[in-house]
Amino acid sequence: MYRTNTCGELRLSDTGREVTLAGWVQRTRKMGGMTFVDLRDRFGITQLVFNEAAGKNLWEQANRLGREYCIQVKGVVSERQSKNDKMSTGDIEIIVSKLMILSPSLTPPFTIEDNTDGGDDLRMKYRYLDLRRSCVRKNLELRHRMTILIRNFLDARQFMEIETPMLIGSTPEGARDFVVPSRMNPGQFYALPQSPQTLKQLLMVAGMDRYFQIVKCFRDEDLRADRQPEFTQVDCEMSFVDQDDVINLFEGMCRMLFKEIRGVELPQPLQQMTWKEAMKRFGSDKPDLRFGMEFVELMDDLKETGSFSVFNEATYIGGIVVPGCADYSRKQLNELTDFVKKPQIGAKGLVYIKFNNDSTVKSSIDKFYTQEQLMKVKTTTGAKDGDLVLILSGDNANKTRIQLCSLRLEMGDRLGLRDKNVFKCLWIIDFPLFEWSDEEQRLMATHHPFTMPNPDDIPFLDEHPEKVRAKAYDFVCNGIEVGGGSLRIHDTNLQEKMFEVLGFTKERAEAQFGFLMNAFKYGAPPHAGLAFGLDRFVSILAGLDSIRDCIAFPKNNSGRDVMLDAPSELDQKQLDELHLAVNPVKTNS
Repeated sequence: MYRTNTCGELRLSDTGREVTLAGWVQRTRKMGGMTFVDLRDRFGITQLVFNEAAGKNLWEQANRLGREYCIQVKGVVSERQSKNDKMSTGDIEIIVSKLMILSPSLTPPFTIEDNTDGGDDLRMKYRYLDLRRSCVRKNLELRHRMTILIRNFLDARQFMEIETPMLIGSTPEGARDFVVPSRMNPGQFYALPQSPQTLKQLLMVAGMDRYFQIVKCFRDEDLRADRQPEFTQVDCEMSFVDQDDVINLFEGMCRMLFKEIRGVELPQPLQQMTWKEAMKRFGSDKPDLRFGMEFVELMDDLKETGSFSVFNEATYIGGIVVPGCADYSRKQLNELTDFVKKPQIGAKGLVYIKFNNDSTVKSSIDKFYTQEQLMKVKTTTGAKDGDLVLILSGDNANKTRIQLCSLRLEMGDRLGLRDKNVFKCLWIIDFPLFEWSDEEQRLMATHHPFTMPNPDDIPFLDEHPEKVRAKAYDFVCNGIEVGGGSLRIHDTNLQEKMFEVLGFTKERAEAQFGFLMNAFKYGAPPHAGLAFGLDRFVSILAGLDSIRDCIAFPKNNSGRDVMLDAPSELDQKQLDELHLAVNPVKTNS
């Protein structure tokens, strides 16, 4: 056999045993007539000892070993004189009697260490080497453990794992599809699923009752740290349930994961906050509750009480209290002003009020307001001496709140208030059913067109659809939307009404979703579901900044796999078979 033990399991109790190990050379150290080699596999590191006195040929062979050589050794377990308490095997070493080089290695392009000298692009190009680093491997081990826990949790509650197809019809109502040409059906295309949404609803019509799937999904979107073109969902659907049933069950699953993975006990029950309240207090439908700085509306204090035209013309004026930052310098305040003016945030400026420790007040709007008026802001906001109040205004309340949210998060980062080892989770409920799209110039479904309207708001569908609330819910942790779902429409007439409000013609609705509406005519049960982003969930519990670090082979920020050099051009023969004509475009791969 290649090995009797792994490199992470031998202990003092194994002293005197003859063992065989196999793995990769982490590092070598020569000390006089002895050579020490750290041998690494997935399970740990074990120190090997080659003694010149015990065999010159073997010792010389060991001295020729390079980093990442794949080797096999045989030897006897011995107690180390100089123990290493940072290693699980640090009490022992192997006195080697036989060495076999299974595969030599070129010098790797970066060090295979936790603190590597390789940049992101280099590590992604040689991802198979990057995965040898223990810090990266541990993320995949955590991901594996989470999926096992999830499967066991859902299996114990009578969920059935069912695979749905990867080649489906396009549904352009959501994000952009990745499309796949059909050779056997010239001019026609499959789409890769953005979600198994309609398929899992059909499974409920089919009487499966409780379904789940840990499934790949695909969206052709612009990328960022928590987004990849292909991602994994824990996708679930249930029949004969209401909103509380779904929330209670999956809150239990989340509570189990936090306890098993991080030893954290989540409060029971978790807080629920309406979308309207979240936007008013935090300017976000995924508020980070690890710190305060809730918004305070200042219209009564600052609109038309002074001569500052910016505030007098605003429809919203809001501020946050930044504790202990009244000593911010002009440079620091200018940095914050530049921050909110960035195009991705879009504010026109920033107003500050310093409530100094000596009870004096200093503000960027001193000449427009009296000291008494500024002190009224102190009372309204609850600011104390030594605090800084930062204020934004605008002619669109929601837009300004979103800008103020970006500023709040920036201050949370600057003050170290967003601790990755603190977890604050909640449910956001009562989302608007529709949202206005400037790009499409029409109402769009906030989640998807199969979301159940709040029964109390159905009368608004004809005249005031913007007032309709959805029976939808998101699970949020530390300012990140980890999962979300909704009650589904199971009535054909109501589903047709939804398509009508969204601007679908009957012909278009029938062409894209006729299969679903027809299925509803055969006794569709009330049903609801939810999907968690597995990549995001793992990254939160692992304390990562990017989901790429918990995906075995991720894409870069341009959607490219630099290791496989994908996407790539096709041969003309392949294009001809697919009846595709492609104009050559020069790209920098």
